[in-house]
Amino acid sequence: MAAVSFVTILVLTFAFGYLNGRTSAGSILATVVASRALKPTSALILIILCLAVGPFAFGMAVTGSISVNLVRWYAVTTPVMIAALSGAVGWIGLASALRIPCSSTQAFIGSLVGAVWAGFGAQAIIADGVLRSLAALFLSPVLGIFTGYLIVKLAYWVSVSATPRVNKLFKNAQVPMSVLVALSFGSNDGQKLMGILALGIAASSGHEFSIPYWAAAFSAISMALGTLVGSLRISQKLGRQLCSVQPIHGFGAQTASGIVLLGASLLGSPVSGSQVIASAIVGAGSAERLRHVRWGEFRSILRAWLLTLPFSALVGALVYVLVSGFFG
Repeated sequence: MAAVSFVTILVLTFAFGYLNGRTSAGSILATVVASRALKPTSALILIILCLAVGPFAFGMAVTGSISVNLVRWYAVTTPVMIAALSGAVGWIGLASALRIPCSSTQAFIGSLVGAVWAGFGAQAIIADGVLRSLAALFLSPVLGIFTGYLIVKLAYWVSVSATPRVNKLFKNAQVPMSVLVALSFGSNDGQKLMGILALGIAASSGHEFSIPYWAAAFSAISMALGTLVGSLRISQKLGRQLCSVQPIHGFGAQTASGIVLLGASLLGSPVSGSQVIASAIVGAGSAERLRHVRWGEFRSILRAWLLTLPFSALVGALVYVLVSGFFG
């Protein structure tokens, strides 16, 4: 039974990383492709390489936040981990089928909390840790909007007397910023995946919590494969439907996203990369004029984000009830 549990958790974790790459990591491509700073194929290759390196970069602070700060250790059991991963994978898969961007981080936290609540009650949930994680999740998009707005405003001020050739400068500057965003995204999301994997292995084996040496490579491969399959569709939705992206907006959005994601990784805050990037695009677009942003599309994405936590928690709780007898 231990072998079945281990394989089940391994498959679900890989599926979670794959769907995370397929539905979220494609947002990294949004501005750099929409503003034509890079061709889609070149951008995709660059982003995949950076995502593969990301889990090895910027420390392990996020891994600790996602693995030991959310629920009590006695509640980390095989049924809980299978239910948490199944709930997250199920919600992300549904959102992907409906072509709605969603937060994989919110989906996992919601499913984990729902499964633990169903199995062990509210006392097994570390309220402070959950609240800190949720605060980071909801604060990071606000920072993305604010930072994107400020950077584009500053760029307009600096280039007020420049010729149209300045557009080429902004377009070229997006490439290194895209590298920073991809590395930071891979670090934050890769560390989350490593922490989830370590939790699952500890739950199924009964051993002490430890991160296996191959966890970073496992995370990188699963996310890179998902990005390869589904990135371009998501990037087109975010880049063109949120606002009309020009080189200056692309530069502002990429720079803002990189700053917020890198800061979150260094501070150990698990955030949603897709939320940060979409919000930075909104902030960069609104710096020119509020009408520049297609707010209706942004509101539909926001509604989807707000649904993720309660629905994934419900799914996690239901799956726990179903699997607890078999894997208990």
